Order: sequence, then C-alpha cells, then structure tokens
Amino acid sequence: GSSPGRPGSAPALTPASLTEAERTKQQPMPPLPPLDLLAELTNTPPPRQTPVRTVVRRVKIWTPLAVLLLIVFAVVQAVRPLPEPSLELSAEPTFTFKGGQLSLPWPDEGQGAVEVEGVGSIGEYGAQKPAPLASVAKTMTAYVILRDHPIKGEETGPKITVDQQAEDESKIEEESTAQISKGQQFTEEQMLQLLMIPSGNNAARLLARWDAKTEAEFVKKMNDAAKDLGMTDTTYTDPSGLKSTTVSTPKDQLKLAKAVMQNDVFRDIVNTTITTIPGIDRQIRNNNDKALLLEGVGGIKTGSSTPAGGNLLWSANALVDGQIRRIVGITMGAQKAAILNDKLELAIDYSIKVIQAAQAGVTSTTVVKKGDVVGHVDDGLGGRTAVVATKDLKAVGWAGLKVEIAINDGGKVLPHSASAGDIVGQVSIGSGTGKVSAPVALQQDLAEPGFGAKITRLG
Repeated sequence: GSSPGRPGSAPALTPASLTEAERTKQQPMPPLPPLDLLAELTNTPPPRQTPVRTVVRRVKIWTPLAVLLLIVFAVVQAVRPLPEPSLELSAEPTFTFKGGQLSLPWPDEGQGAVEVEGVGSIGEYGAQKPAPLASVAKTMTAYVILRDHPIKGEETGPKITVDQQAEDESKIEEESTAQISKGQQFTEEQMLQLLMIPSGNNAARLLARWDAKTEAEFVKKMNDAAKDLGMTDTTYTDPSGLKSTTVSTPKDQLKLAKAVMQNDVFRDIVNTTITTIPGIDRQIRNNNDKALLLEGVGGIKTGSSTPAGGNLLWSANALVDGQIRRIVGITMGAQKAAILNDKLELAIDYSIKVIQAAQAGVTSTTVVKKGDVVGHVDDGLGGRTAVVATKDLKAVGWAGLKVEIAINDGGKVLPHSASAGDIVGQVSIGSGTGKVSAPVALQQDLAEPGFGAKITRLG
C-alpha cells in the first residue's frame, strides 16, 4: 500500500474520452432519394430537370385522369334525356292573293266597313268614329234576348204578354212601332220578329222589361255584352236606338254582326222580307226588302234618324268552292237626301253596290300543294327531317289579301323516331272560322340523334 498521488505509486484510472483520439460525432444521414441513390450506386449524377422533362412527367400523371373524365362525360351525355323535338315552318310565313288590291265602290259620305267572316277585313271607309246607330241598335237587343233566353231550331220560346205601356207606345206616329195591344201574348220568336222586321221601338222596350226589371237594367246588359264582344267604342243608352246618344263604330258593329249571325233563329228572322203574325192585323215588311230580294243577301238591320241619317247593317253570302262564306258589312251616315226615308233608301243603295262587288271579289286559290315541303322536325341536336303537306290547301280571300301560314303539332306528341309518311302535325292558313288545315307527314324516316350528336351537345 502506497497512497494515491504519491510519488512511486500506481497511476490512477483516466476516462476513455480523454485518452482516445478525438473524433467528430455526427447524427445518422437520412436515406438518399431513389434517383440520388441510383446515381451514387452507379456513380452517375441524377438527370438535370428541364422544362420538357417536367411536361412529360405531368402528362404521365394527368393523362389517365383526363381519359377517365372523358369516359364519364361521354356516358353522362349519352344517357341524358333527349330534348323534345319541335316542328318548324320552312315555307314562307305569308301568302298574298294575286290581282293587285280589291277595290270596293265605297260611298262618298258617311263611314262603313266590310269583312269576310273568319278571313278578315276587305276594307273600310270614313272616319271610323262613334256615331248614332238609330234602329241598328236593336241588333244588340236581339243578341241579349237570345243569349239570356236561347231558342233554336223549331223552338219558339216562352210567351210574352203585352203591357199597357207597349200598347200606348204603338200609337206614337213619329216612331216605328209594332201594332200590339195590352193582354196579347206573343212567343219570344214572334216578339223578335216584331223587333227586327218592322223595327218596333215598343217591341224593343217590352222585350227589355221582360228580360230585366227595368229598361235601364237591360241597357246595362247591352253595354256589358258589348264589352264582352270587344266593342270598345260603343255606348247603348236605350234598347231601340231612338236616342242619339246610342252610338257605335262600323268595326264594333261587325263584331256584333259576326256573333249574332251564328244564331239560326236570328238569321231566319232577319232574312225575312215579309210575313204575318197571328194577332197582327196586317203583314209586317222588312225595310231592307230591296236588298233581301238579291241573290245571297241577308238583312240584319236598318236604322234611320235625323242625327244618324240612313244606316244598314247587312250580311251576304259568297259561294266559294261549293261552300258558303258569310260577308258582313255596314253603311252608316247616308245623309245626301231630302227626307229621312230617302236617306235610308240611299244607305241601302250604297250597300247593294258594295255587296255585289264583295260577292264577286271573294275567291279561293291553292296556297299549298300536296307534297310541298312546308317545314321540318328539329330533333334539338341539329338534326332536321323535312315534312310535306298531304293534300292541297286552298285559302279563301280576295285580290291583295295577305294570309298567314303556320305549322303546329295538331295536338300530337312529336316522336324521336318515326317512319316516312307518318303524320306529325298540320299546316294551316288563316284563323278563326276561316282557318283551313292539312296534315303534314315525314318525307323520310325520322331517326333518333346519333351517339356523336348526343355527346357533343351543349346546355
């Protein structure tokens, strides 16, 4: 035992860190990226990034995704519901009758208008402003009575009893009246005859009281009916037309004429020149008998008063292709005569000239021929299949008239595919009661849109 630290004693133990050679301590390196590792293993540096290599790498990544999206898009487009097909007109939308312009011999005074029912206006003249109607107003009285108490065919309607007022008014010399007495009974049809043929003012007022509680209430009905018919420039202030405040225009009266002439009982009454009614002493004569004796002319109503002059609302027939076409017209304000009765005769003479020219001028022509391509079915994806008229289509008109041509599905549901010759709609000319139509058929097979059209559609 020697003590530590003493000279000659054994050396003390020293930590290895002090005796070992100094070394730098480092954390383990992370693994090299594959390309760097490959480069290290092959002792070649990684390829240098270039724009081309970047693009190539992106293409490789995105191409499969893009292809997948395109496949999904194509499948979705292919199974989407097809748009509804539509029928479109390819022919000219209008047709004008040859021969210039039909000119009617209009009077050089007053105002008037002429129209072919269901076709259109042949023309008009004068101011076209509201003017007194005189007894032409009775047309509306008859219209309201027949609307509220309809009769047709052989029916004569209920009995109407004459009151004291109607008898008293039959004795007024300055008015046109029906010679009826208190207590007499007449059917509705007979009362309408007394209203329209001899133009009885007292018959008009009696009918008004029979239909409504008072004449004033009936006049309101007349104005309401005028409004319903679109007679915007008409005012009725009495059921007979005696008052000069009962006014209308030619165009408005033609609206009424077209409506009331649909009634067969009314037509029979106004087309009567002379008749007898049990209980009336003498025959009753139509003031318009001069015109009524002409071929195809049907009277509607005469009217005359000092403020109105001579008026005539008339109808006439034109025979076109074996079918009767009704013409309606009115002459208002004939004043170039000394006495009132002559003014009415003047209105009738004016009307006859216009009637005969209109009857001669109304004709027909073939507008569409069988087999003409008039339109096409549009499948909504760019496909069009022509359609043709299946028969000739004749339109009624007169020189210079322009008519509209239209095409529609005729209530059919348009198919996505069909065979040539299948009916898919109709082509028509005109409107209203004058409208004429012909079926249209496919000129060739109608095929459903192809795959290409389906996948390239937009919207």
